[in-house]
Order: sequence, then C-alpha cells, then structure tokens
Amino acid sequence: MSDEGRHIRAVLSGALDAVGLPTASADRTSDQDRADLGLPQAEKVCVVLVDGLGTRMLTERGGHAPFLRARLPEALTLASTFPSTTASALTALGTGELPGATGMLGFSLRDPVHGGLLNLISWENSQVRPREWQRVDTLPEQLAGRGEATSVVGVGPARFVGSGLTECAFRGMRNVSAESLGDRVDATARALRRPDVRAVYLYWGEVDHLGHRHGWGSWQWGEEVTATDGELARLARVLPAGTLLLITADHGMVDVSRRTDVAHMPELARDVELVAGEGRAAHIYTAPGRAAQVAARWRDVFGDRAAIFERSDLVASGLLGRDTHRADAAGDVVAVLGGEEVVVDSRSQPPGMVGLVGVHGGLTAAEMEVPLIREVIG
Repeated sequence: MSDEGRHIRAVLSGALDAVGLPTASADRTSDQDRADLGLPQAEKVCVVLVDGLGTRMLTERGGHAPFLRARLPEALTLASTFPSTTASALTALGTGELPGATGMLGFSLRDPVHGGLLNLISWENSQVRPREWQRVDTLPEQLAGRGEATSVVGVGPARFVGSGLTECAFRGMRNVSAESLGDRVDATARALRRPDVRAVYLYWGEVDHLGHRHGWGSWQWGEEVTATDGELARLARVLPAGTLLLITADHGMVDVSRRTDVAHMPELARDVELVAGEGRAAHIYTAPGRAAQVAARWRDVFGDRAAIFERSDLVASGLLGRDTHRADAAGDVVAVLGGEEVVVDSRSQPPGMVGLVGVHGGLTAAEMEVPLIREVIG
C-alpha cells in the first residue's frame, strides 16, 4: 500500500495549495496535503486523472505507455478510497473527504426514497438530489466562497456538466466541454494560458471503460493506454512553462476469474432484500434484524476468499475515514472480495454490470494503489 498520508483525497487540495489557493478538509489543511505529496509551488497546475489506471497495471503493461513509464521511478504511490471506485474516489478528490463523510460509498446503494438501486454515477431515475445526498462543500465551492470561482477549470465531456457525480464531487468548478482526449488537451492548454486560470482538472475515462469491457490484460486496453500516453506526452509539450503537471488515477483493476451470483445461491439470498455496490465490495441490505445471520452465512460460503463486515464493524475498521456520519447508507452487511472474484445479483443488477470483465472496488493492491506523476514543465 501507499506511504502514510499519501492518498488520492490529497491531490487536488495539494495542487491548489501549490498555486496559492489554500483549502481545508475537516481534519487537514491543504499545505499539509502539499507537503505529503512533495509538491513545489508553481504559477499554474494541471491535474490529470486517468480513470482506472492503477500502479500495478501501469507497471506491468508499461510498454504501452513510454511517456508515463519513464516517469514512474520518481512517481509516488497513493492509496485510493474504500471502496476503490470512481464515485467514491472522485468525490474524495473534489472534497478532500473520505466516503464515510460524503456518503459516496460505492457505485450504487439502496435508494432511501423508493428502495431500489441508487446509482451514484448516473443518478438515473433517482428521486434523491445529488446536492442533498452529498452535502460536504467541494474544494471549488470553498474557493467560490472567497471570490475565486474562476480560478479552477474542469475539462471533460459535455454530458458531465451538471451531472449527478459532477455535482457531488466538483460543484462550483467552471467547466469547459471537450470530447476527445486530443480536444481536452488543447482546451487545457488554452485555459492555462488565461491569466485568471490557475488550475485545470482534466478527466479521461476510456481506459477504465475498456478495462471493464475487455479486461486490463486485453489488446483493446493496451491500445487505449498507448493512445492516452501519446496525448499526455503532447500535453506536457503544450502546457505553459512553469506549470506543475500531476497525473494520477482513481483506482486500479483486476480481471474476473470467478463470479458468484446471489440469484443462484439460496444460502446467500436468504434474508437479503437488495445487493448494491460493486462486485468487489457489495452492499447487502438485509431483512430487519437479520444482518448477523446473513453475515454468518456469507462467511460460511466465501471463507477466506472474502472479508464480510457488518456495518458497525466496517465503521470501526477506519476504512471509511474518521468521519463516518454518512456510513448509515452502507449495507447492513458489506462483502469485500479478494483474489479475482466478484459477487453479483442478477435479480436486481443489470446484465452489463453482472458480466464485467475488469472490476474494482476491493482492497487489493491492484485496486487500491494509484500513481502520482509529478513534473514541472520547463
């Protein structure tokens, strides 16, 4: 795992501090984050997040990424959030807070209004408003409160502007839309040449998408990493001199070799009302008063292939952070899978999720360790 204090939640906070835009989370200040990450002061900063590009993946398939591979010896290894998934990690990046405080506890949870799945990425068909769910101020909101709202720009696809996850993680950030990575690179360089812009956050999600569809060991994943690496190399050439370039990821990935479907396992389905979350970190909502019995049965089935927590034990573990006032949204039981295994429930989860090849959410180093590449553009 990563060194103490080196966490994905510190990256944007430390980056903003590096360009004279201090912020604070509940128990940390941005200068502490900047010190932990070893970031120099700079006039401008560009934070790039490549969704799903974990340290193990980049190390083992680095031949597809010569630009990034050449910088790995000087890179830091950071920890992702638990669960090691996009909704949780991006909100930690944008707020400086861990999922126990934000309520962003996975890909999906039980919807408190109508009881079905609440998708924390798409927020489709949800009666819950993102701003009501995730109430922690984002770092851009902190800056806006000081009259510095225009200092930070986010570059991503048009569909993300005003989306539920964007509202949870980055509300208050000024957005510039661009679809291809090449267009996002160009938009980033243009934004950082503006005198009023001091920081740009650039997001790219295709590496994760192809990993989910084909696995990170696939040729399709390798080709996408090659293309991404080429554009990041170009980004380093076109950024204004003196810009601090930071490249990181939200989580890594493992490829599935074993899949357990609750729908076909009566001993797992008994007293279970809904399975949400990830295949690697499942939120299990039980019939009232049956959490202990469900946890015991799941432990019997999975043995040492999974860590099975009741909610109170998960809170006590510290995995969700020190502030856990939103942990009541977690499953009554949480199953964290090891190895290359997932648990799904085809009764309620869509086929596309049940059949994912590349997955994340768990606690293995392959999922939890992400790189932080740091370079000042000369």
